[in-house]
Amino acid sequence: MNLDREILRLSVPAIVSNLSVPLLGLSDTAISGHMDSPVYLGAIAIGSMMVNAAFWLFGFLRMGTTGLAAQAYGSGDREKAQAVFTEAFLIAMAIGLLFVILRNPLCSLLSSLMVPEGEVREAAAEYFLTAILSAPALLATMSVIGWFLGMQTTLWPMVITISVNVCNIILSLIFVFPLEMGFRGVALGTLCANWLGLGLALLLALRFCGWRGLWVSLGVLRRKGEAKRFFTVNTDILLRSACIMAVSMAVPAIGARIGGLVLAANAVMMQFFHVFSYFMDGFAFTGEALCGRFAGSGDHSQLRRAVKHLFVWAGCFAVVLLVVYSFGAKTILNLITSEAEVVAEAMRYRGVLCLIPVLTTAAFIFDGIFIGLTATRKMLIATSLSAAVFFLVIAIPLPEATIWERNIRLWTAFLSYVTLRGVILGCMAPRVIRARVPLPIDS
Repeated sequence: MNLDREILRLSVPAIVSNLSVPLLGLSDTAISGHMDSPVYLGAIAIGSMMVNAAFWLFGFLRMGTTGLAAQAYGSGDREKAQAVFTEAFLIAMAIGLLFVILRNPLCSLLSSLMVPEGEVREAAAEYFLTAILSAPALLATMSVIGWFLGMQTTLWPMVITISVNVCNIILSLIFVFPLEMGFRGVALGTLCANWLGLGLALLLALRFCGWRGLWVSLGVLRRKGEAKRFFTVNTDILLRSACIMAVSMAVPAIGARIGGLVLAANAVMMQFFHVFSYFMDGFAFTGEALCGRFAGSGDHSQLRRAVKHLFVWAGCFAVVLLVVYSFGAKTILNLITSEAEVVAEAMRYRGVLCLIPVLTTAAFIFDGIFIGLTATRKMLIATSLSAAVFFLVIAIPLPEATIWERNIRLWTAFLSYVTLRGVILGCMAPRVIRARVPLPIDS
């Protein structure tokens, strides 16, 4: 197997898929911005944040499914791969239906936490209550995408993601303008697109499997005995996601307490991290697929080679982005915002922007490797320890510190958190690899 070719085959569609995601947010914002009230701009920001917050913790439906499916693929156990698909899909639909049933109290809780005012709160709630009806479809589609990645293809996940985003944009435009459905039309576009996306995902999965089919009976699920492992893996990922969410929510909250200008500058700077993550997540997805596959087949040599090649490719992309961030930071900032004051404030932290590719690559790639190996308990340990360090750094008293010093502490805490995740996982990796895939006896 040509590992470099395999890494590119899997990574490029994954990166393209990731890069298509921001276009949807931009489109929804643009549609809301062309309506008859500025209230809708705030409402789409709050409403989409409420929906994302509700779904984000359930990313395990994608990640856990990928690792388990990849190991089934590597072992050549077709029935086990089908069992992973069936279990993940049914659990995703059940959680999605629970969201629909509890949508009213959930809306009240999230809107009270985000505290938007009057009209914004009402419009955001309208968006949330409509969009959340797509929860079963969205979560089930996440499980199908995770299964596809485990089955060593990123092409169909890319097709699904781009199709859903394009449909969302087109349907939202139609509902809002020609059909004159107002702001609710944006949410209806999201609702319809997600259900259409689930239909497409199932059709592609059936095409991928051919006559072999997708589903297994409950009797086969019990015989395969995967339920306990599935829940253990995904509980670890759920708790890990909660740690990541705590840090992600703390960064803007702390920035807001420092000052409005700092909050705006940090929001713009965080886009540099997000762009970097779109590329690194592509390689992380590849790591999940390949490492799970080689763990399933018990091929220690190929597993170690895959880890090395992944770091080489990710390192090359990190160097490219380091150069872009070093020499093009101001140009990129001007593209993101026209506020000269915000650009000037962000440029004071140019060194932080350049450190992002250098310090955070390892965390992304090791995340993919550990998900592929289903070493999720180790990931949880690494993330929780790193999150604790973030909050410890934030807690360091800085009497009479300047605004710049307080914000530098915030970014130091954030970069320390991401860097430490990579370092801890890197220290754990050799032992985890040997435990999952022992060395051949003759070695």
